[in-house]
Amino acid sequence: MLDGSGLSIADLAAIAGNEVSVEIAPAGLTAMRETNNILLKFAKERKPVYGVTTGLGPRVKQALSLEEIEAFALKTIRGRAHAIGRIMSKRLVRAAMAIRLNSLLTGASGASPRIAEHLARCLNADLVPEVGETASIGASDLLWGGSMALALIGEGRFLGSKLENSAADLKAAGIEALTLGPRDGLALVSHSSFSAAFAALGLQDTGNLMSAAQTAAALTLEGFRGNLSPFNPSLLSLRPQPGQSEAAADLLNRLEGSRLWEMDAARRLQDPLSIRNIAQVNGAAFAAMKTVEETLNGEMNGATDNPVVLAKTGEVLSGGSYLNPYLAVSLVGLNQALVHLAAGISARTAKLLSARFTDLPNGLISENADAAGFAPVAKLSEALFAEISHLAAPPVVFPSQLGDGVEDTLTNAAISAKALQKIARRLARLIAFEMIAAAQAIRLRVLSAEEIGVPLRPILQKIEEISPPLSDDRPMAAEIEALAELILKGEFK
Repeated sequence: MLDGSGLSIADLAAIAGNEVSVEIAPAGLTAMRETNNILLKFAKERKPVYGVTTGLGPRVKQALSLEEIEAFALKTIRGRAHAIGRIMSKRLVRAAMAIRLNSLLTGASGASPRIAEHLARCLNADLVPEVGETASIGASDLLWGGSMALALIGEGRFLGSKLENSAADLKAAGIEALTLGPRDGLALVSHSSFSAAFAALGLQDTGNLMSAAQTAAALTLEGFRGNLSPFNPSLLSLRPQPGQSEAAADLLNRLEGSRLWEMDAARRLQDPLSIRNIAQVNGAAFAAMKTVEETLNGEMNGATDNPVVLAKTGEVLSGGSYLNPYLAVSLVGLNQALVHLAAGISARTAKLLSARFTDLPNGLISENADAAGFAPVAKLSEALFAEISHLAAPPVVFPSQLGDGVEDTLTNAAISAKALQKIARRLARLIAFEMIAAAQAIRLRVLSAEEIGVPLRPILQKIEEISPPLSDDRPMAAEIEALAELILKGEFK
């Protein structure tokens, strides 16, 4: 039930995956109807309203004639349906549609209720516009919105359709053609729903990853026989840091019932930093995730429109809610936090493979001269880290000269949002390799399942079902990929 205010990331992920249908709260349609009446009154009286009675961008000073007003909504869509490149996934476009539908229900856009009803019908019929991946500079997702809208009005294409055009799909689904009012074209085009969708789905994946990263770190502590003193809550309280106590407490919970709690169980007084500082590194990622989540709440449940209609005062105001610099900055912070996370995982895995640090065979396999074990796979770990580090680089921000110099500020938030999803897929593989290596170390120490943390025991079994203990060299790629898929699905919470 969408009402313009209560859409969560978990709800969005369910809609994106077509796991649930959507309904519109009556209050949302009432809010839209009220503000649409205000806007129509302004249009009828020919009062200046950006993109309704005036042109767009540098043409804002030019008034539209009555005939032009009636046709302008359609021209607005046709003139901005320019997204290019690889076609976005259905999951991503469904998420963007849901965000736009929800934000319309705030009533702030002044669009007619039938726009929201049409979006809901298309979502429930799984009619998803075909949209290219490249378009936005982070000053509204205009060209993405235009390409999405083109299919919704029957002039574009829906994903997977074999019919002539989207109009034929709408007819086949029993959905009436959409009639556009004066504000409706701009409402379908001008919003930040795609940037928010990339970020939200990336954050959902990252949440699953962080649970798996904590599990993998706990398994490494078991296999390494690490020292638990760095995770002591009294010690951590001496220098508070966002996320570190959460990470440490969660880690210790996963080790409940482990022999590591016994006196002198740890092999070393001080472990390598990648092990000793898990709480600080993973905690930074938790804190960065929280910031992005708080930012996205406003993006998904707020108005990213210009102009906006204020129902209480009857005003139509030009504003700047389409620009998302804080989301851009927050995403850069999260991506960088994940670089630190990836570095720690790669370093820990390398330590597990080193006899000098573990007192286990090099490569976590027998000492025979013809056995490589996990040592070559460590190259994969470092390759994944290098790709993650590259993807996390902040996008360029510069004073734009678009719109004849009127549109001179941008954020490129979409670049970091898209990067987050790509980083997540690589991190899943990196975490999968740490899990496999840690499971091997546990077995080489001849630890029984009863000697490791209680929550880790079924997980160790699940890992070994996919990737059995290594007794001789074999290809590992398929096993890593299979575990990575489970990680992204949230199977290691």
